[in-house]
Amino acid sequence: MPELPAVDGVLSSADVLQTARSIAAVQERSGAVPWFPGGHVDPWDHVESAMALSAAGLLVEAERAYDWLRTTQRADGSWPLQVRAGVVEDAASDTNFCAYPAVGVWHHFMITGDAAFAERMWPVVRRAIDFVLRLQRARGEIAWARGTGGEVGGEALLAGSSSIHHSLVCALALAEHLGSPQPDWEVSLGRLAHALRHHPEAFAEKDRYAMDWYYPVLGGPLRDDAGWDRIARRWPDFFVDGLGVRCVDDNPWVTGAETCELVLSLDLLGRRDRAVEALASMQHLREQDGSYWTGLVYTDGKRWPVEQTTWTGAAVVLAADALSGATPGGGIFHVGGLRSGLPVDDACGCDTHISELVGE
Repeated sequence: MPELPAVDGVLSSADVLQTARSIAAVQERSGAVPWFPGGHVDPWDHVESAMALSAAGLLVEAERAYDWLRTTQRADGSWPLQVRAGVVEDAASDTNFCAYPAVGVWHHFMITGDAAFAERMWPVVRRAIDFVLRLQRARGEIAWARGTGGEVGGEALLAGSSSIHHSLVCALALAEHLGSPQPDWEVSLGRLAHALRHHPEAFAEKDRYAMDWYYPVLGGPLRDDAGWDRIARRWPDFFVDGLGVRCVDDNPWVTGAETCELVLSLDLLGRRDRAVEALASMQHLREQDGSYWTGLVYTDGKRWPVEQTTWTGAAVVLAADALSGATPGGGIFHVGGLRSGLPVDDACGCDTHISELVGE
């Protein structure tokens, strides 16, 4: 078996494998990975779980998850917002959710080098990204959703658009690898990066949420000193020593997934000691079977919600892989901080290649 992620003093490789197996145990026969047994499936969290399965060497289970995406994608390139046991509960489409399969596909290819998998999934990624970019506005931001009647969601979200930024970089890497350059995507990426860096007014005001705090770093628009300045400025608002990250700055509720996403962000900024400390801080959410509770209301010591979510465990596996560098997929988030598409004032020229984006 290939090397598995591990973080000294925090998680052993056996711990990581146990967590991945707890995710696989929830996977449905269709390949879908719901939040928990009997829970709903959404495309973003499904992909995150698939990535954790790949990182832990459960490649058969991971590919079943990607096959589910391939077989359930709608003709316009989207997926429903929410499905339970194969039944659509919310037919609307979230642009961030629909972009994220590009990250998962590139991640799985980074780990396996499986050319047939990349070829098989490329049409899925291409249709999904085209769908998402149809909702991009002139300034560069991307509306968060399209309703069941085709109406476009009125808000653009900072966290969601930052995640889409990362998805576009991965989609372009896949396109370049397959010899199918997408210059229009590069223009869109440059416009999105410009909006994220220079037009905060383009995005809905949601700064009470931790995701809006760190996602501009995690998704790639901000790195280096600008990224650290952003994290350091609000560290006291969100980080609770020994417990993890508060989901929102005005409630005494820490959540495991947000903590692990902060771990990934700190790793990108070269703050390894803080990243390891943060990963250690959320281990109080771990259960004996390797699964993780979603969060803790620390003022009364109660788990809330009362659920052990696959995507929380998946975030742990991905954080451990990033810190350990055990698999080639551990660097999946590093690609987003490199050159971000064509500069908006150069958008008419198409001579920038994705090799400059991903450092090949």
